[in-house]
Amino acid sequence: PSIPRFRLADIQKHDASSSEPWVTFEDKVYNITEWVGAHPGGDVILRAAGASIEPYWNIFSIHKTPYVRDILEQYLIGYIDAVDLGPDGLPAADNIEDPFVNDPVRDPRLITHTAKPRNAEPPNEELDRTFKTPNDLFYVRHHMWVPVVDEAKAGEHVLSIELPDGDVKQYTLEELKTKFPSHKVTSVLQCSGNRRNDMTRHAGKTNGLQWGVGAISNAEWEGVRLSDILTDAGLKVFDPAAVTQSGSSAPNDDEPDANALHVQFTGMEAYGASIPLAKALDPRGDVLLAFGMNGATLPRDHGFPLRAVVPGHVAARSRRDYKSFGPNEGANPDWDRAVSIQEMPVTSAITGVWVGDCVRRGRVPWMGPPQDSTDPSPDPQEASSRILDMAAVERKVGFTPKSRTSPPSDLNPAPCPEETPAEPIALQGYAYSGGGRAIARVDVSLDGGKTWDQAELVNDCAVPGACAGNKDWAWKRWRYVGKMPILSLLPTPPSGPLVTAPRPSPNDGGVDCHSRAQKPKHCTTLLVKATDDAYNTQPESHRGIYNVRGNLATAWHRVKICPRCTDNGDGKGVTWSTGETFGCGFRKEAEEVREGMRKQAE
Repeated sequence: PSIPRFRLADIQKHDASSSEPWVTFEDKVYNITEWVGAHPGGDVILRAAGASIEPYWNIFSIHKTPYVRDILEQYLIGYIDAVDLGPDGLPAADNIEDPFVNDPVRDPRLITHTAKPRNAEPPNEELDRTFKTPNDLFYVRHHMWVPVVDEAKAGEHVLSIELPDGDVKQYTLEELKTKFPSHKVTSVLQCSGNRRNDMTRHAGKTNGLQWGVGAISNAEWEGVRLSDILTDAGLKVFDPAAVTQSGSSAPNDDEPDANALHVQFTGMEAYGASIPLAKALDPRGDVLLAFGMNGATLPRDHGFPLRAVVPGHVAARSRRDYKSFGPNEGANPDWDRAVSIQEMPVTSAITGVWVGDCVRRGRVPWMGPPQDSTDPSPDPQEASSRILDMAAVERKVGFTPKSRTSPPSDLNPAPCPEETPAEPIALQGYAYSGGGRAIARVDVSLDGGKTWDQAELVNDCAVPGACAGNKDWAWKRWRYVGKMPILSLLPTPPSGPLVTAPRPSPNDGGVDCHSRAQKPKHCTTLLVKATDDAYNTQPESHRGIYNVRGNLATAWHRVKICPRCTDNGDGKGVTWSTGETFGCGFRKEAEEVREGMRKQAE
C-alpha cells in the first residue's frame, strides 16, 4: 500500500498535548508516541511535537548521526502533502530560540566532542595531574542545556520525594542543609562510554561520543545522605533482619522489599536515572544529594544547586538507563533483554609517557626537581596538549641526543645508530573499579606483554582528610619508571611512494599504515592493566567485549612507542613518539575517529 500524506494543519494537531505526538523531518512524518518514553532526554522531545524536529537537531548536534536517524525511521508513518512543500521539496523552516544561550563558560583546556549539548573531557596532561580533579577541568556530560537557577534564591530550590504510596514530601535546599547532617565523600564519576574510541579503533564501529580516556574525574562531594531524607520522608521497607517470630515474614504493600524497588531521579532538565533502593539505603553506600564539590558550591555544569552522587556506580546513575550488549548485537539490540549498567568494572589508562633525557634528568613532574637545570630541551608533555588519548594521536614523548663523546660536526654528523639504547621511561595514569572495590595492583608491560612489572600506587589518601567515605570510591593514581627494550632503529624515511602495510593481528596494536618504500619501523607497545581487591582484572582485548553502544571499554590500554632518527639542532638524535599507527588496518569508521581526534588536538 502507498504511504499516506498529511497536511501540515493535521500534523500540528499532534502536538505535546496529543495522545499521539508527531514530528516531521525533511518531508517525512513520524509518530513518536513510543519513542518519548525511551528518549534519553525524556519529554524534551515533545517541544518539537506537531512540527519539525530539524531546528532542534540543528542545535542538539549530537543527534546528527546515522544511528539516531535509524531510530527515528522506525516510527515513519507517512510524508508531508506536496501542497505544503516549497520548491526545494521541503516545508518552510521554523525558527526556535536557542536553549543553550545561557550555558556556563567552560575552561578552554577542555576538549569538546559536542557543543550543544556540551560534552567535553580534559586533555591527558591535565586529567590526573592532581588527585581531586579541579571543578573547571572535571569532564562535562550533558544531554540538554544547563538549567538556569537564580543563585540568590538557590536556598528556596525544592526537592520533591514521592513515596511508593503516592505521598509527596518536599524540602527546600536550605532545609536540607539545616535539618540533616552534612557528609563528604571522595568519589569518581565515570561515563559508561569512557575510552569508547579505543573500542572503535580496536574492535569496530560504535555509536556514541568518541570519548578518549578522560570521561572520568575524581572529586570530593558534600551533601546529605539520601537514606536520611527517605527515612524522614516516611519511607518504610521490609527488613528481613528485623523479622521476629510474631512479626511479618514477607514484604507487603506497607513495607515493600528494598531489593525489588528502585529510586528514580529526575533532574530539572528532564534527564532521569535510577538506582536500586537497597543501594540508596545502604549505610555504607554513601549516596548523597550533594550541594558542594571540592570545597566550593556545586558548579552549574555539575548539577547546581543539588545533584545525586552515587559512588561506585556509572555516572549516569548520579542524576535513562544505560545498557551494554553482546558482541553479536547489531544496530537494533533487544533493550529489554539487557541488564542496566550499575557498578563499573575495573579499568585503567596511561595518561603520561616520558622517554629518554627528560627522565634521565628528572624532568618528569612527579620525579622531583631537575638534575640539570641548564637542559634547554622542552618537556614533551608540556610541548603537546589537547590530547584525548595518546594511544590515538602521534605525540612526541622524549628525545635521546647523539652520544656526547662525539663532538658535533657540520661536515660529518654522527650517523644514526642501528639500535636504540635501553632508555629510561616514565609512565603515569589512573586505575579505578566500581562498587567501592580498591585497586590492588597495576601491571605495566613495556614490550607488548612479553614481560610485566608492577607500577607504584600513589597513596593519595594517606594525607589526613584527603579521602572521605566508607569504601574506596576514588581512583588510584599510579606511576612507573623502567627501561625501554632495545629496538632496531631506522633513519627517517626518504620521500617516496606510499605503500600499504599488511593488516595487523587483533592484539598487536596495529602496524604502520602508510610507510615509505622501505622496511617498517620497529616499535614497542606499552600496556597497562589493573586488578581490584576482588581479583577482577581487565580483559586483554576489546574484541571479546565489543558492543554497538561502545560501553564499558575496559580492555588493556595500549600505547605504541616508536623511535625515529632525527635532527635536533646540532646533530642526530632519537625522537620517541606515540600513536603513529593509530587506525592502521582498521575500518573506515576508525579512520574517521582518528581524523576527528587529530582536529581536536590542533
